[in-house]
Amino acid sequence: MNGSGIYFPLCAFPFSLFVVILFFLKGYIKHLETRIYKVLLILNITGLILELLCTYASYIYSSFPIISDLIYKSYLIYLIAWPSSLAYYFYCISRHETEYSRSRYKWFFIYYIFHIIIIALLPIEAVIENDFQTRYTTGAAVYYTYFITTIIMLFMIFLILKNYKQFRSKKYIPVYIFIILAIISAIIQYYRPEILIMTYVETLITVVMYFTIENPDVKMMEQLNEAKDQAEKANNAKSEFLSSMSHEIRTPLNAIVGFSNGLVDNDKLDSESKEDVKNIIMASDALLELVNGILDISKIEAGKLEIIDTYYSFPKIFDELVLLTKARLGEKPLEFKYSYDKSIPEYLYGDAARVKQVILNLLTNSVKYTNSGFIDFRIHSIIKGDIVRLIISVEDSGIGIKKENIDKLFGRFERLGVEKDTTVEGTGLGLAITKKLVEMMGGKIVVQSVYGKGSLFTISLDQKIVTGEELEKLKKEENSKEESATLIDATGKKVLVVDDNNLNLKVAERLLGAYKCNIECITSGFECIEKITSGEKYDLILLDDMMPKMSGKETFDKLKEIPEFSTPIVALTANAISGMKEEYLKYGFNDYLSKPIEKGELNRVMKKYLR
Repeated sequence: MNGSGIYFPLCAFPFSLFVVILFFLKGYIKHLETRIYKVLLILNITGLILELLCTYASYIYSSFPIISDLIYKSYLIYLIAWPSSLAYYFYCISRHETEYSRSRYKWFFIYYIFHIIIIALLPIEAVIENDFQTRYTTGAAVYYTYFITTIIMLFMIFLILKNYKQFRSKKYIPVYIFIILAIISAIIQYYRPEILIMTYVETLITVVMYFTIENPDVKMMEQLNEAKDQAEKANNAKSEFLSSMSHEIRTPLNAIVGFSNGLVDNDKLDSESKEDVKNIIMASDALLELVNGILDISKIEAGKLEIIDTYYSFPKIFDELVLLTKARLGEKPLEFKYSYDKSIPEYLYGDAARVKQVILNLLTNSVKYTNSGFIDFRIHSIIKGDIVRLIISVEDSGIGIKKENIDKLFGRFERLGVEKDTTVEGTGLGLAITKKLVEMMGGKIVVQSVYGKGSLFTISLDQKIVTGEELEKLKKEENSKEESATLIDATGKKVLVVDDNNLNLKVAERLLGAYKCNIECITSGFECIEKITSGEKYDLILLDDMMPKMSGKETFDKLKEIPEFSTPIVALTANAISGMKEEYLKYGFNDYLSKPIEKGELNRVMKKYLR
């Protein structure tokens, strides 16, 4: 190096030291790339110190040639080590490696030892001219270093070309800068060997990397985004699993409920047998409730559960809640008291299904945790303009809740106070779902409890009052529904049922038999398409979705391709998670029936398409 050559490392040293201090003081994420970057930082500041020592070595070369050669060769080892570490850094990025490998560490150790030995054995010569104004090293050790660094550079260029799409991001600009500046430095040193600027270039790259690729804040954001992506993938996988689980559980439930409902109306059964059948239906309903609870909490967490407001009859909802609660009481010696404020308007606007669900969850909990005494269900109201605030209270004389456990009450899978009572059924999801749903509807829920004496749950919920033309329209629709509650006579109508499960086909046959229509059952989408293409005519098709080889949606698409095909198609499926009805209607199906099939819903569909 010439006399001014010392200014390059002197200028670079403060920058390198500043970045080292920032890096270690601010803290960093323990990631494989960051570990390698830490090595690059330490190597760089070491290289700058060695380059400064090379100036000193040239002055003592005549007196202490061995010490000078040791300093020169140490610097040559650095010139191999730094680009080698940078190459490994980008190799790890290209391979998406994130974990530290001990076996690879051993290979790197051997790699560096090999180069140290080679450089130590090869000769090196210091050239000092013009009264110490021109100083540089030459010899086999220097040429070997140039050769190895050239290979390293070519390897990095190969990595970039091979993984071009991955390295297109702006954050990888440092590697391009290094390659360009390294080539320029090599050309300069070829013609002017006394000018050493490679370490200065490496300092520049190290600093740029800190403020781009290896910035701790950027790294943290990358990790957060990566964690978010993984969470979304896991959530999608969970949703797919729950959808599949819903189908698998609802399929046998459809058969159980369908056959049980058929037996209830069978006059040949004695009263005891009919009571057993009713118990089977109640047990099936309880199982269905558990499945729905798991699906609901999953949808709430995924942010995919929507509040769908509609017009509904408040007295009808209240009466249904009372009947369902009485059915759950069974033989428990409980006094069930219930009432509602008669000033509450008959028709309200809100999500009737969710209002009913949250109240039923509270009532069901009271029945579970109260063995004697009472359950008091009351609804009061505060009317202001066109809004009625429902004050819903459910009080019981049950086991109560310990004061320290009240805050945990609305957590998932929490079943407090039942540690020793294994007879209490449920998953502990009911109250978690209730709280989430109440908040989604803009309401509040409060709990008061005395351990061993009972609990009082209170919900406040605003609902819009229906008035004017909408009110008159709803009353007409209600009267129309009451008039059309009886089954229609569909004699002469042909209905095709497509389902891969034979039990489900038998259930459908039994339920449709009440309408006196001609029923044909088949087990695949292929058979359905064959029937239609061969000229068979039907008035209605009930089509299961989750079938092997060809799903219901795939069958639907094929049917729509058939010229002049216009038969109404109803999606008949156990895939009954929230929002599925809207999805099937959006896909093009005329209507939707979930399994287990509800008689009321089936009656609605039959009247709509076969009347």
